[in-house]
Amino acid sequence: MGPSLDSFPIGRLWRRQVFPGSPPAILLLTLLQGFAAGESPPTVAACADKQRIELSLGSTATYEVCVGAGLMTVLRFDAPITLVELQDEVRFEEVVRGRHLLTLLSPPDMVPGERIRLTVRFASGVTQQSATFVLVAYRGQATNQVEVFRDKRTRESFLQEIDQERAKRLALHEENQQLRGEVEQLRRQLDQSVGLMGLYIGGALDLKGIGSKPLTWKKIRPVGGILPMSIGTSYRYKDSVAVKVQLTNFSAEPWTAVGASLTAAKGEKMEGVRFYQDKPIPPNEMGPVFVEVRVKPGEPRGEVTLNLWEDGPRTIIIPSVTFP
Repeated sequence: MGPSLDSFPIGRLWRRQVFPGSPPAILLLTLLQGFAAGESPPTVAACADKQRIELSLGSTATYEVCVGAGLMTVLRFDAPITLVELQDEVRFEEVVRGRHLLTLLSPPDMVPGERIRLTVRFASGVTQQSATFVLVAYRGQATNQVEVFRDKRTRESFLQEIDQERAKRLALHEENQQLRGEVEQLRRQLDQSVGLMGLYIGGALDLKGIGSKPLTWKKIRPVGGILPMSIGTSYRYKDSVAVKVQLTNFSAEPWTAVGASLTAAKGEKMEGVRFYQDKPIPPNEMGPVFVEVRVKPGEPRGEVTLNLWEDGPRTIIIPSVTFP
């Protein structure tokens, strides 16, 4: 003969609290019918160590929390709680109420699949007034910590924010398309700015074109190991003049220009001087420096002095620069 229903804790519990004096067969049939009606034990995989619950503002939904017989579960709320209504509270070993915490030590006789209702009410002034949970019993496990957060905004507020974000994305998309068009236009202009087409667009492709003039210097004193070569080239194009000089670096350190100036014969410094050096001049090597300035037609008259300097004490002075 097999074991009787009284040999199981659940059998003794049901005989004592539900059907005192009932035959074991009736109790077993009742248990089987209860499980068939939807109270079957939940799967093990459904229980997590930590759980986050976000309450929807105005919602009447219930939220399931995993508990286990004789195991502790702590619910932490982001707003003060004032009232806790726990179904069958007398069965719980411990129920500790705090301002933001609710600690539950589940009943030791809790059956897997059993469900107990829990309602929590928040302090006055909180938009979300209450929340309802269902404690679902699992075998040998429970969620240790449950974090409960409330929506502090209405659904309409969220929808308004969504609409605003959608409008921002649309505006950014349109701006992005505009920028893409501008970049493409600049790319086409850049492609057209090289070669003869670039000269044609700039108006330099005519009988005059870009005037150039070779420059020579007989005596230029080196400065700190930097010696300008004895040749260079000056240019004139419409409203600008330029000069290119070759520098030889005899020093032990690379040399890089950080500034340039052009001074007219009467001592007046020309405004808007630009210069270009593609890379530092290594020791014992030479490299070019290109200097340009916008001028009025026919200027400057006479000789001009070119000054180049580094981020240091060395300044190179090149006199007697003339333009075509």
